[in-house]
Amino acid sequence: MTPATAPTAPRIVGAFEHPGRNLPGYTMERLYQEIAAAALTDAGLGVDDIDGMLTSTVPGGPVALAETLGLTRLRHIDGTDLGGASYVAHAGRAARLVEDGVCSAVLVIMGGLPRQNLTPRPWAAPTGPFEEAHGSTLIATYALVAQRFMHEYGVRSRDLAEIKSAAALHASHNPNAYLRNEVTVEEVLESPWMAEPLHRLDCCVTTDGGGAFVVVSDEIARTLRSDGPRILAMDEGYMHSNNGAYDLTTGIAATTGPNALAEAGVSVSDIDYASIYDSFTITVLANMVGIGFFTPEEAPRVLASGALRAPFGSIPVNTDGGGLCNNHPDRRGGMVRMIEAVRQLRGRANPQVQIASPEFAVVHGSGFSLGTRAAGATVILQKGEAA
Repeated sequence: MTPATAPTAPRIVGAFEHPGRNLPGYTMERLYQEIAAAALTDAGLGVDDIDGMLTSTVPGGPVALAETLGLTRLRHIDGTDLGGASYVAHAGRAARLVEDGVCSAVLVIMGGLPRQNLTPRPWAAPTGPFEEAHGSTLIATYALVAQRFMHEYGVRSRDLAEIKSAAALHASHNPNAYLRNEVTVEEVLESPWMAEPLHRLDCCVTTDGGGAFVVVSDEIARTLRSDGPRILAMDEGYMHSNNGAYDLTTGIAATTGPNALAEAGVSVSDIDYASIYDSFTITVLANMVGIGFFTPEEAPRVLASGALRAPFGSIPVNTDGGGLCNNHPDRRGGMVRMIEAVRQLRGRANPQVQIASPEFAVVHGSGFSLGTRAAGATVILQKGEAA
């Protein structure tokens, strides 16, 4: 990938998040068509300009989606499914396709209608039925991660609740957010247990919807007079439980975060905004620790200081409300994490949470479960300028 000192890194020139959160009467075809049309309009491009497409789980596979969208000039297509990490990883893969000259304009797209029971699901792991029969549900595996942080480092439920409260504050300024009410730390702690120590309000929402973004070369971005951000670096990784021989407090972000920062030539102190996957509050804490924003021991002080709250916190996180409050389409939030980072760097976030003159953003996506087997990806973005 292109280092931060070079001004020619691939750029994101169009991005769109579907405003719907519950879409009765929609078909998947209609949803994808609306998303693609809006993202291309924002980019200033048409379907004939797109020669690459990256997606994940779609009905009939990615070739059927290409037909639905009328994409007839594709030179590359990728349907790799990394769960919620898919679209963060796809941002880096799209940038490499552009850098290598394989494609000139790549559409990264996702959508889902889980509230209408119209979303295809990937096959479960072979061990899944055995694990679930013994209580190892998705929520339970994330609860194990939280319990381990509490045991090893003294992290408290109150610290996790600070993450939800910050997300709720941001969502209160987002007219499209699924949950728009502000939430106090005490209200999080008073909500019912889902899997101890995770309360109901520690868990993300489930929504219909989706989004897309378009990646092109810097040269094309300039002809479009786009202010879209540069993709400086991406690193992805994978892990599994290795029959129990692994550390629940050290996840993929501990590798992908430092690797992406080093590739981009920046450090965490340079980051103005962070889009961090938030399937649960513990997901945010674990990923921020892994990337290097703070140590587990520092978490109580940092979170209580309001560091995650925009626009004046030291490292504002998920200023749209995140998956905890705003949008978690198709039960995977990586696309929305990418889009909000693009908004912030373009100065188009909701005014109450827009950061003043952000230069660098980090996006981290998590897929599947931190407590058993997972995928992860970290992207570093830099503000672009219109020609």
